[in-house]
Amino acid sequence: MGLHAIQVDQLCKRYGEVLAVDDIAFAVPAGATYALLGGNGAGKTTTLSMLLGLLLPTSGSVRVLGVDMVKNRFQALPRMNFTSPYVDLPHRLTVGQNLDIYARLYGVRRRAARIRQLAEHFGLSGLLRRTFGSLSAGQRTRVSLAKSLLNEPDVLLMDEPTASLDPFTADQVRTYLRDYQQRTGATILLASHNMQEVERLCQEVLIMKQGRIVDRGTPAALIAQYGRDTLEQVFIDIARNTEP
Repeated sequence: MGLHAIQVDQLCKRYGEVLAVDDIAFAVPAGATYALLGGNGAGKTTTLSMLLGLLLPTSGSVRVLGVDMVKNRFQALPRMNFTSPYVDLPHRLTVGQNLDIYARLYGVRRRAARIRQLAEHFGLSGLLRRTFGSLSAGQRTRVSLAKSLLNEPDVLLMDEPTASLDPFTADQVRTYLRDYQQRTGATILLASHNMQEVERLCQEVLIMKQGRIVDRGTPAALIAQYGRDTLEQVFIDIARNTEP
């Protein structure tokens, strides 16, 4: 796999006249947690979709776990997973049925035991017989998180992983993710608007604006560079075009 679990070079995605991702490059070391930040429409979700092989780049390259995601994504996908509160699971299936189907797709051994384990961690034990469509937004987020960890992925891509969660549950999720990474050595790339979450979990931050990476660094380094007290203030400065 080498030193980098994720390697992106000269990556572009164009939709007609719109350049959604404009010549970005970054690498995420194996075992690190990086954040991809930016306002709505900055290109974060498009970038994650190309990392998953769901979208083909207009140009440039994406390698995950040493695999070219344009040519051979099915070699890497069994070792990856993804969570987003904005991507629904089948509404008519129960939580348990949804998790079982994904566990089968990922070839998870001892599926029932793994589902019980994750259901306990994410407070889903009492919801396994409920249909996904009957759940609240926060409950759906927790199911999506459980789904993303079924196969104990080496690379975990997360889009707003704690959206819709109350502060206590969100804190539990962050603790679980930190412990999971320390136990497995997994690589995590997350897109988030929760700057406290980013400061707590991430070693490095990539800030996108209008499809480009406009700044990067550790949370502490960016806060110092912009002369601010928090990463949220840095984010606002960049959105306002305030120079450091």
